[in-house]
Amino acid sequence: MPTDDDEAWKAIVDNYGDRPTVEDDAPAASRPEPTPEPEPTSTPLPRERASATWDDEYPDSDWSTDRFVPPEPPPIPTPTPDRHAAWAGVFGSPAILLICLVLQVRVPELVAYLLVAGFVGGFLYLVFTMTREPRDPDDDGAVL
Repeated sequence: MPTDDDEAWKAIVDNYGDRPTVEDDAPAASRPEPTPEPEPTSTPLPRERASATWDDEYPDSDWSTDRFVPPEPPPIPTPTPDRHAAWAGVFGSPAILLICLVLQVRVPELVAYLLVAGFVGGFLYLVFTMTREPRDPDDDGAVL
């Protein structure tokens, strides 16, 4: 039991890719003629104007002393020794294992287990000691 939708889709599929023909009813005389666009005119700056500097143009301004100088940035925070050891475990243990693997150096099993435990322990320590509150409770995330 075909519906109108089925017939419409069949017509679309049958005529896919065909270009419609449009009959031109308007006489050629009634169409407006396209106007040519004017060519842009550019006037070069005079030689003395092109080489002028800001100081020559505005001698009364003291723009070099009015420049913005940002404040000194705060010092880089240093982690506590326990967090420093945790970061060393997170990054150092896989690095040591990767270097030993690439250089084909056989490490004793106990050392390998200690390196894996250092990675997992450091990661877990960093996750569990994370602060639960945002640094600034009134901060909505926008930074200027």
